[in-house]
Amino acid sequence: MESSGSNLPAEGHRLTGISARAFQHPADRAATAALGSIPYLDTVVRKLIELGYERALRQSYLGSSVRLSEEQLGDVWREHAIAYATLDMAEIPDLYLTQYPAPNAIAIGSRRPIVVVQSELIRLLDKPQRRAVFAHEAAHILADHQLYRTALAILVLLTRNARLPLPLAPVRTALMEWGRATELSADRAAAIVTRDPLVVCRTLMSLAAGAMVDELDLDVFMRQGLDYSEGGGGLERLTRLMLDLGVTHPLPVKRTHELMAWVRSGEFDRIVGHGEYVRRDDPVDPRADGGEAVSFYAERVRDAFRDAGESVSSVGQQLAGWLRGSGGEDAAEESE
Repeated sequence: MESSGSNLPAEGHRLTGISARAFQHPADRAATAALGSIPYLDTVVRKLIELGYERALRQSYLGSSVRLSEEQLGDVWREHAIAYATLDMAEIPDLYLTQYPAPNAIAIGSRRPIVVVQSELIRLLDKPQRRAVFAHEAAHILADHQLYRTALAILVLLTRNARLPLPLAPVRTALMEWGRATELSADRAAAIVTRDPLVVCRTLMSLAAGAMVDELDLDVFMRQGLDYSEGGGGLERLTRLMLDLGVTHPLPVKRTHELMAWVRSGEFDRIVGHGEYVRRDDPVDPRADGGEAVSFYAERVRDAFRDAGESVSSVGQQLAGWLRGSGGEDAAEESE
């Protein structure tokens, strides 16, 4: 990583000491708390990384992508750097540009993250929209999402290449549920870094369309989001639930709806306009991780295991066996 130093980019503004809790979506908070109900989860996640899967992912990007810097597409690199200065983060992760026909970006790495941007995203989005994407990825790093996100990337890759060991299948489902919730938090961070929630909504619309984005009407897309969230009967709602369960990110129209509801609540203005936000050294309220939302996500986690024909406790025992079989006997014993 390169140090961001003390100089703030001219286009940025520093949110001194801001905590990820300042923009954390309740679903993110609840889903994270619900993951604590899965025995051996953290041990398994760390074991996946120790087995070298993260190293393989990193080496793949290092070998097939271009690392950006002041000397290599400096304008794009500075758009990336602004996000870290704005969120008052001391280090700027390395940024890689890779050839890929789908517009996407990802931050990977549990200890030393890197950010990878796919080439189609750079072609599709304008400068403000790219800044929104970079801020979104920076928020994941600030929020310490990287351990679980890296494990999820590994499990998705393993699923593509081979059948997962049985105990890991429901873990993948649980992490996908959690991962979708974290995207809602990162969207909020993108809004406060760019100081323009509509830029984030336009970015989501552009990524959803993939072409002719200059001719799209954001107001019409926002109304489409209301139709998706509120329209239809029981069958339509069930269909939307099944769509949500099959993707790694919430659907774009749902994300715009969630973001603008947060803006209307006044939280965006309190952070950007008045500088009122939770800071990293503020005490954590233990009650913030309680309530109905946690129960909802805990039930979703249990459902993921039941759908695999198992209970949370029985999968915990299977995970312990998988750990022992993969050389993680000591870690499994320490978790008991």
